[in-house]
Amino acid sequence: MKVLVLVSEPVSGEIVKSAIGKDVAEAAEVLVVAPALNSKMRFFFSDPDEAIARADAVQQESVERMNEEGMDAAGDTGESDPLQAIEDALVTFDAEEIVLCTNPKGERNWLEDGIVDDAKERFPGVAVRHYEIS
Repeated sequence: MKVLVLVSEPVSGEIVKSAIGKDVAEAAEVLVVAPALNSKMRFFFSDPDEAIARADAVQQESVERMNEEGMDAAGDTGESDPLQAIEDALVTFDAEEIVLCTNPKGERNWLEDGIVDDAKERFPGVAVRHYEIS
């Protein structure tokens, strides 16, 4: 099974195991995608460098944690729009499931608002799960 995991902060394999089940997660091929989320101010002033560097660090740390926990994970940095980041990843990674890891409502990036429902609508052929990081 192929699972695409969208993250906005580093996550462990335990989070993925909680979202899809331990046995499935440990047998799955996982692609971690961290969109280059930016503040509204930086977005409007076209200053993506900091967001890209942060997203790269987030996906690398997540992949390292997952690999250390016995999972087969690789990572990529995605576009600032999380749905576009998913769509781009699905071009080369034919995921059967998408796990959206989001922050609690108060800490969510403005680009994460409504992402779960939007992802279910935009990718109807792929199972979409939501895991809120606490």
